[in-house]
Amino acid sequence: MLLNSWFVGVGQKMSTLTRGSILQYLQDIMYELFELDRELISEEAKLTDLDIDSIDAVDIMVKIKILTGKRIQPNEFKDVRTVGDAIDLILSIQNDVAVQ
Repeated sequence: MLLNSWFVGVGQKMSTLTRGSILQYLQDIMYELFELDRELISEEAKLTDLDIDSIDAVDIMVKIKILTGKRIQPNEFKDVRTVGDAIDLILSIQNDVAVQ
């Protein structure tokens, strides 16, 4: 899947994101940014096991901002240890946007 297709109508897609679609998005961006095998990127995968460091995390935060339209504060991302944690963060942003 090309990431550009994710960015068409992001505002509309924001309300329809699921755990599965977010996982696929994270697999896509981690493949494109870090050339990681998509099969290694599961909800249980620890970012440290994927060799994702703090500088890489900033790149991921930028991609999450593009998806959600909300800037992620470093303190919001500091507790993200696994891909599943990143999915939970995106879902919480989705819920915050839906409430507004």
